[in-house]
Amino acid sequence: MISEKMRPLVANNSVIRQMFEEGQKMAAQFGAENVFDFSLGNPNVPAPKEVNEAIIDIVNNVNPVKVHGYMSNAGFPETRKAVADNLNRRFGTSFDVNNIIMTVGAASGLNVILKTMINPGDEVICFAPYFVEYGNYIRNYDGVPVVISANPEGNFMPRFDELREKISPKTKALIINNPNNPTGVIYPESVIKELASLLEEKQKEFGTIIYLISDEPYRELAYGKREVPYLTKFYANTIVGYSYSKSLSLPGERIGYVVIPSESDGAQEFIEAATIANRISGSVNAPSLMQLVIERCVDAKCEVEYYEKNGRRLYDALTEMGFECVEPQGAFYLWVKSPVPDEKEFVAKGKEFNILMVPGSSFAGPGYVRLSYCVSYEQIERSLPKFAELAKCYF
Repeated sequence: MISEKMRPLVANNSVIRQMFEEGQKMAAQFGAENVFDFSLGNPNVPAPKEVNEAIIDIVNNVNPVKVHGYMSNAGFPETRKAVADNLNRRFGTSFDVNNIIMTVGAASGLNVILKTMINPGDEVICFAPYFVEYGNYIRNYDGVPVVISANPEGNFMPRFDELREKISPKTKALIINNPNNPTGVIYPESVIKELASLLEEKQKEFGTIIYLISDEPYRELAYGKREVPYLTKFYANTIVGYSYSKSLSLPGERIGYVVIPSESDGAQEFIEAATIANRISGSVNAPSLMQLVIERCVDAKCEVEYYEKNGRRLYDALTEMGFECVEPQGAFYLWVKSPVPDEKEFVAKGKEFNILMVPGSSFAGPGYVRLSYCVSYEQIERSLPKFAELAKCYF
């Protein structure tokens, strides 16, 4: 018998993964070229060439005991220093090797962070819509998710009036995802400053530490001249989780890191505890080969233009058809308002045209659907006649 804690997770298995697996079955039935799967954030852009070159060179020329062996649970010092130096060059920070813990992607990193800080009953605030797994991660450690409702009239920026009401002495942390999955919006510096000011005020009022967890797998995917603020510069008790899954197209390699700034409260104790949490979570350490690859490829560039072109084409086409969409500012998701109140009905209708979308209720954003456009440009073009047929059912 499975545990009672697992039962609701089984009952609410990830809709995103279900849609992806259904897409695989439909591709076998109708042909991959006739199925338009916008469900999973699985980059279609190949990893930069220097990544593959680094893998080959490391495997051929580095001591295999090091390549495939254990290291400190926090990761290779050389890799952590390379990450710290990269962040310092780009954002004017002052991190060193001790501030970085290499993790098995951002998902593992967030679990390490939450395991380190949460006591049973502690509250963690999420801004709707948010990545589907946040609630599960928080409940893993008997924390309580507190949701700030979505703000469609304000371009999905945080509702500070509601935040002020819901933040409490039980609040241990807030999670923000910037650029945001699923909306594709970017919280600008003005929003981050307002958020930091409110948290500072509440820390003093309650006499508690409130962490700001910055989940950043899409940091490099910002369009035009938009900048994504680096949060540790605005709020001392910020903890950053990062993944190379999106920026370097390495989702299956599971490699990322956590940043714990020295200026955060109890930083050294937190670093030590997070390093242990990294081990006892079952991961032990981040993959050794990929750490060595990241050390060499930390400055590799993401093909932002590819995603921006895809997003612009899909946004322009769907809005011309009559759909109401949030204009993408970053990440690689299009947030589309359902033309009917129940977005799951709209998702089901899309399947009739072999279009796979994820219902917004999976992200605490009912009434919307998410389209992941990290697919080939050709797939987007092939899908547009089907979207046009779908639009005729409503407009």
